Amino acid sequence: MGIAESTPDELPSDAEEQLRNGEQQLELSGRRLRRLPSAVCALSRLQKLYVSGTGLRELPEEIEELRELRILALDFNKLERLPDGLCRLPRLTRLYLGSNRLLALPADFAQLQSLRCLWIEGNFLRRFPRPLLRLVALQSLQMGDNRLRALPAELPRMTGLRGLWLYGNRFEEFPPALLRMGRLHILDLDRNRLGGFPDLHPLRALRVFSYDHNPVTGPPRVADTVFLVGEGAVERMAERDEPTPRPPPRRPARAFEDEEEEDLLIGGGSSRALRAPGDSLRALEAAPGLGT
Repeated sequence: MGIAESTPDELPSDAEEQLRNGEQQLELSGRRLRRLPSAVCALSRLQKLYVSGTGLRELPEEIEELRELRILALDFNKLERLPDGLCRLPRLTRLYLGSNRLLALPADFAQLQSLRCLWIEGNFLRRFPRPLLRLVALQSLQMGDNRLRALPAELPRMTGLRGLWLYGNRFEEFPPALLRMGRLHILDLDRNRLGGFPDLHPLRALRVFSYDHNPVTGPPRVADTVFLVGEGAVERMAERDEPTPRPPPRRPARAFEDEEEEDLLIGGGSSRALRAPGDSLRALEAAPGLGT
């Protein structure tokens, strides 16, 4: 028996029970929702909203009424565009948009000045969205499995960026702008079309570089403190005088419940289980020594 589809304007029957404990969190993931119920936008104190894997096709402009929202998960849906109202959420720190049908981001997306973690993997982005260049507080940017071929020269404006995931795109040359990202800690370029690399020593803060599944014959030149993943990486690290660093997470954790857990991705720590939407648990083993 399938899951009943909620009516467009009503909250699900268990919503009141979810909100009763005072956490201001609403879990709608896995339900069948073509539209977000308008009643959700009236929950002005809501801080965490999970609407993953519902078949959602559109969002109402009224979503801007959720002024206290910190976490918004909209991944694994069918969104083709985002309303301008989503760009007017002043406290939003984590936004998950992966596995939708997005071709671009609204110009007003740059208003999300509190955003620290953005997942937009598995969409149809052919160009790097320029509004992102103005998000100076953004720390983690997940853009894997899109259709990017180049990065803008202005990328170093994103001075807060520490983790950048670009796996599964269409890069044929190492983007020159990346060499000026001196504060970047994690860089993932798996599954592209790169035939070689420049000297990566200018990336002084780099701790993790993943380049697996590219047509290269060996690893790039990097500092001995960088953990490498790819062709010839094990041999290169075995030649070092220093002990080989512990392996990092190949992908960032799905969702974070508080800022300390998000900082685990950037700042290092021990193995840990984090709650993702739908109450699934994923273990995260963060690379050590990636402190901001």
